[in-house]
Amino acid sequence: MSSGELTAVQAALAAEHAAVYGYGVVGGKIGEARRSEAREAYDAHRARRDELTRAVRDLGGKPAVAAAGYALPFPVTDADSAVRLATELEERVAGVYSDLVRASEGDRRGAAAEALREAAVRAVRWRGGSVAFPGLAERAAGATPPATSHT
Repeated sequence: MSSGELTAVQAALAAEHAAVYGYGVVGGKIGEARRSEAREAYDAHRARRDELTRAVRDLGGKPAVAAAGYALPFPVTDADSAVRLATELEERVAGVYSDLVRASEGDRRGAAAEALREAAVRAVRWRGGSVAFPGLAERAAGATPPATSHT
């Protein structure tokens, strides 16, 4: 285990905290037709958050805690903006998991790759189309930084 791996796991944990918060916002604005999809994503991010909390402890670290609130990248006022937020959340999570894939080995790397795949698939579903390298193209284009805690 390297300090880089612990840092990457902590970053993934922070991204999952932000995603759980973000999906709470999405759930409040998403249309009925996609509500179950938002609920499934919310549950998946909660499960990953819990796994990462355990992983940080296993690596000898103190898990980052969720902030009371997070700044959203744009106002979420209706179902369309909720879908855009869900897409953004998944793309940001995919980017963080790509970092974790690079920083880890063995089972943790496999779990990170699976989480990256799941986030990329959800992003495609929300967006209605795909990108060549999920989590990487957005970074190269100078995408906005991850959601920051807002307390």
